[in-house]
Amino acid sequence: MGRVGVLLLNLGGPDRLEDVRPFLFNLFSDPEIIRLPFPWLQRPLAWLISTSRAKRSQENYRQIGGGSPLRRITEEQAQALQDQLQQQGQDATVYVGMRYWHPFTEEAVARIKRDRIERLVVLPLYPQFSISTSGSSFRLLQQIWESDPNLTPIDYTVIPSWYDRPGYLQAMADLIAQELDQFPNPNEVHIFFSAHGVPVSYVEEAGDPYQREIEACTHLIMQTLNRPNAYTLAYQSRVGPVEWLRPYTDDALKELAEQGVKDLVVVPISFVSEHIETLQEIDIEYRELAEEAGIENFHRVPALNTHPVFIQDLAAMVTDALNAPSCHFTEVVRPDEKVKLYPQERWEWGMTISAEVWNGRLAMVGILAVLLELLVGRGPLHAIGLL
Repeated sequence: MGRVGVLLLNLGGPDRLEDVRPFLFNLFSDPEIIRLPFPWLQRPLAWLISTSRAKRSQENYRQIGGGSPLRRITEEQAQALQDQLQQQGQDATVYVGMRYWHPFTEEAVARIKRDRIERLVVLPLYPQFSISTSGSSFRLLQQIWESDPNLTPIDYTVIPSWYDRPGYLQAMADLIAQELDQFPNPNEVHIFFSAHGVPVSYVEEAGDPYQREIEACTHLIMQTLNRPNAYTLAYQSRVGPVEWLRPYTDDALKELAEQGVKDLVVVPISFVSEHIETLQEIDIEYRELAEEAGIENFHRVPALNTHPVFIQDLAAMVTDALNAPSCHFTEVVRPDEKVKLYPQERWEWGMTISAEVWNGRLAMVGILAVLLELLVGRGPLHAIGLL
């Protein structure tokens, strides 16, 4: 079979407080995170947002110890996966490639070349496919492959998404059951699935399958859990004035409290590792909001991290991929799904959904420009002589 490698893809996160601003700049420089009709606007807008958000984001990371644990946990997952594969007789080296911070995807690819890997499985640590997560990483990898002829001999295959894998579903169900069983009446506890949101335009205009896969995943987890609990799915982490997938997590928590829900178990469904969205946003912000609204017992299911059943399923995914026909970056999304990665095929003007979205985005740019001037006393408005 030749030298086998596995490339785990993840978002990345700042290791220290001083890494926060450059990490945010990398994040918002990605056109799959903020889609702009004019590419030359991308980096100036990323600088604007990262500068204006840096202090607040640093405070959030300070609340969880001064940095993100994502790199450490992902590297632990990589080691656990490599050990599991070796136990099954598959000699493979597992690499970690982060999209927005070290070790960057480019660094991982350089190590893959150095090690003369002949067969490669590309495995995103996002159970559900989204343009802004897996899609962004696949687009970058495609660019790297097209620009480096030395990568052409590598026989690679991509796993687009895996939200319906039985091992993943079982591991999630096991963690939920453990949390439910801490309550006096486990079957009466409300299960609250909180997924990372995406703009509605990604789903309605670009054909992102994320919402469909999240909803299917939630249903499959509840089937696997096989308990009578009521449950809710909501979306967190929205940014800016554009419309994101609903219901929003904060709104849904308030509504459940108004309905008299007292016992709640929160499931971070789109996250397989602890990071800022679980440790700070859910554990601190949403917990405080829920308790103020009247929810008395707020429990949170831990992320999968290196759960043995989860790691075993990752290993099974790799083995299955090695034994199946190769799937390349250009084949990740089936043609009938019509998912549009950046740049978009065309732009609509007038009273259309696209126009409404862009009105919101342009408004966000203006608001951020004013905020930057107020915060640091300099910026684009000074530069063009308006202040």
